[in-house]
Amino acid sequence: MEACRIINIKPARVAGLSQGIMIHDYCRAQATPVPVWCGGMLETGVGRASNLAIASLPGFILPGDISASDRYYQRDITNERFTLNTDSTIDVPNGHGLGITIDEDALRQFTLSEITLKAE
Repeated sequence: MEACRIINIKPARVAGLSQGIMIHDYCRAQATPVPVWCGGMLETGVGRASNLAIASLPGFILPGDISASDRYYQRDITNERFTLNTDSTIDVPNGHGLGITIDEDALRQFTLSEITLKAE
């Protein structure tokens, strides 16, 4: 139908990074590639890092709405802080995995409940 000209991919809404990547790849594979952009929600640093990872793929040619985490959280659950550069970009972490580490003390502070699942 060619009814869609641009796709907004929000990894949290499409069930994760692998599905977001599949959408990205599908859009790029079209005879006329469909431009994509990454949308964020109110993610912690973990979600912010995953959004930045997917937004760094080649089909993401439009500006996303991934913002600095310090706009939403005084203290986050990651040791890394995501801040806006002077040109309004955010650096993609370059460590292993998503490039972040968890602030265990903050995670404990913000945990409301815990459950342990064991195989019997």
